Amino acid sequence: MRIGVGLVTERLLRFSSLAAAQEELGRLTSTGQPTSDGGWSWAQTLTHCAQSIEYSMRGFPHSKSWLFQRTVGAMAFSAFRRRGRMSHGLTEPIPGAPPIAADDDPARALERLRQAIDDFRRWTGPLQPHFAYGPLDHAQYEQAHAMHLANHLSVFRAVS
Repeated sequence: MRIGVGLVTERLLRFSSLAAAQEELGRLTSTGQPTSDGGWSWAQTLTHCAQSIEYSMRGFPHSKSWLFQRTVGAMAFSAFRRRGRMSHGLTEPIPGAPPIAADDDPARALERLRQAIDDFRRWTGPLQPHFAYGPLDHAQYEQAHAMHLANHLSVFRAVS
């Protein structure tokens, strides 16, 4: 399904796992660098998604308050899980994350995201609290990352 969001056409992707997200990454990149109607560049989007996965393992630079995480954050994550998809501002950086240049190398950004996904799938250490949702277990984090990727990748199309 495709819907218009302002000038951006969104495909409303839903991924139940990081493996499903990786399949879509492969499909999107099979014919070249994907295109979008607006927002961040392909490289910025990939780097942002990689940051989120990396921070789940090593810690987010800044977090919302404990009260926010236990109330608003927990309710938002619960609502996303019920819907099976996330929706958030697609050009909002992770609080405290370094800026991402629009002209970053797309191939390097894609490799960073793939590495972050692989690292997360093999991760056996403790996971760090999400900056907004608070503590999540591995399965919950995988779902959060999969929904996050689906939300961001929904505005990109493979080059024909």
